[in-house]
Amino acid sequence: MADPVDNAAENAYARAGVDIAAADTAVDLMKEWVEKARRPEMLGGLGGFAGLFDATALTAYRRPLLATSTDGVGTKVAVAQLMDVHDTIGYDLVGMVVDDLVVCGAEPLFMTDYIATGKVVPERIAAIVKGIAEACVAAGCALVGGETAEHPGLLSPHEYDVAGATTGVVEADDLLGPGRVRPGDVAIAMASSGLHSNGYSLARDVFFNQAGWAVDRDVAEFGRTLGEELLEPTVVYAKAALALARETETHAMAHVTGGGLAANLARVMPTELGATLDRASWTPQPIFDLVRRVGGVEQADLEATLNCGVGMVALTAPESVDAALAVLAAHEIEAWVAGEVAVDPEQAGTVSLTGQHPGW
Repeated sequence: MADPVDNAAENAYARAGVDIAAADTAVDLMKEWVEKARRPEMLGGLGGFAGLFDATALTAYRRPLLATSTDGVGTKVAVAQLMDVHDTIGYDLVGMVVDDLVVCGAEPLFMTDYIATGKVVPERIAAIVKGIAEACVAAGCALVGGETAEHPGLLSPHEYDVAGATTGVVEADDLLGPGRVRPGDVAIAMASSGLHSNGYSLARDVFFNQAGWAVDRDVAEFGRTLGEELLEPTVVYAKAALALARETETHAMAHVTGGGLAANLARVMPTELGATLDRASWTPQPIFDLVRRVGGVEQADLEATLNCGVGMVALTAPESVDAALAVLAAHEIEAWVAGEVAVDPEQAGTVSLTGQHPGW
């Protein structure tokens, strides 16, 4: 029989808006999905104070460098809440943190998540974790733990936010980045699935506030509703990117997130070199053109906010381009040659976009 003092404390907490029983139910519901996102090095299960990961494998490295990344999904969660669809937002979360990690050549090992909500609805929390676990499987990393926090009075009952962090490892000699980029390297663009998880404040303002569209509006250009398009999950490039690092002479990669294509690629450019990408080499998905036209958004602003159809870029030696494209095709990543790196004193350390997208 439970201690009556414990019951009184639990009831007082419930009156304050925190439901401990609901949190326990959420843990029970998510166990199935967490179990799917395991690696052999993961020790124990849910319920511990810390996630455990056996680091013995690191002894095989000559000089292992640990890499870490943390992020959220921004205001895309507002769309999930409007749609009452919660099993994809976790996939976005993993894509944001893991794909930031792999650009330096690091293999993601494990991830933790944090969900803050106004009210714990067990089925909703489990749906979020389902998406996280599925994306961890796609990335090859373990979901070793997380935290769900109920914040009544700070968030409304239907509101929540998510964040996550991942840790990986790369051999020091295999570290990718600006120091390896050379003149003549080819920029290989990898297609995004849409907005991914950046620029939703702009997209929501254009479609919801300016145009007055609802999430259930059928949009011919999308072949589905606006809400379904906005919830399209982020691509997890991790395994494809690591295959590029292992199997081709790829020198650097950039994950295209907030700030857009040019700004993110510039982050991995040496100060003495520049890169030029040709917009005519790809046609962005319809959502980018609709944001531009419906919102009257200047192309420069669009490109400084959204990925405009490119979610990842690799800078690869010319002799490895065919092999790189084959590797990406084998991982079902649409990719193409978009530009190159060159010595240009006027463009040193920067990335420029030339030409125009077909149909724009």
